[in-house]
Amino acid sequence: MSQSSASATAAGFVAIALWALLALFTTGASGVPRFQLLALTLGLAGGGSLLTLALFAPQRLRNLRQPLPPWLLGTFGIFGYHGFYYVALERAPPVDASLIAFLWPLLIVLLAGMLPGARLLPRHVIGALLGLLGAGVLVTRGGSLQLDAAYIDGYFAAAACALTWSSYSVLNRRFGSVPTEAVAGFCAVGAVMALACHMLFETWVTPDAMQWLAILGLGVGPVGAAFFFWDYGTKHGNISLLGVLAYFAPLISTLLLIAFGLAPLTPAVAIACGLIVVGGLVASGVIRSFRPS
Repeated sequence: MSQSSASATAAGFVAIALWALLALFTTGASGVPRFQLLALTLGLAGGGSLLTLALFAPQRLRNLRQPLPPWLLGTFGIFGYHGFYYVALERAPPVDASLIAFLWPLLIVLLAGMLPGARLLPRHVIGALLGLLGAGVLVTRGGSLQLDAAYIDGYFAAAACALTWSSYSVLNRRFGSVPTEAVAGFCAVGAVMALACHMLFETWVTPDAMQWLAILGLGVGPVGAAFFFWDYGTKHGNISLLGVLAYFAPLISTLLLIAFGLAPLTPAVAIACGLIVVGGLVASGVIRSFRPS
């Protein structure tokens, strides 16, 4: 891996680390309707980024002038992922929906192998499967997953969520010449779409001080800066490795909830930790006994 690719991969992992804060901040914003929350957080991310560019680098605002395809892909990825996920949570048990949605890292690994000049290595697939197994242990808390046909529409929404984010992440590679500043525009458009969904399906809830702090944290980090880091990482880094490393997000998230007293430390967490860490080491090539190539 070249130095530039390693730096971009590191940027992608920063996004993964920021997504680990999602559950913590979302807990703080509990009570705010989902699409209202998405509209506010994407509005902060997009509006704040555009304002920052206007104040400190106005010449870079021209980077927003891009052809239609990257605009469609960026908006589809950022808004579509959250939209499908929220529908899944409404129409299926959260455990089931979350685990199906978390197929996206594995799908990234598989789809990345189809990119021009890419090569899908066995260690990437093995690492991703270990990560998925670890995420499954975390989400189900060591229990079993029992799918119910009554929630089939929710399961389809969760699968669409996984396919949306994985396809966006891999196809983003084809737009490597599009500057990352364009993500500010994608977030702004996504905020407008989320607001429209909120007005159609929800009732406005005025956040209290604690909820506003959580909304600010989300807009700055997991639903803000993370998208910019991920954009750069998927365009210029090792996307197969990033797909595997993405399984560290639910692990770090769970550890943070434990640290803040919002979740218990259980044997299932320890097992999941081991599976995800080993999966990451296998995929990165540190553990080579799993590498047939």
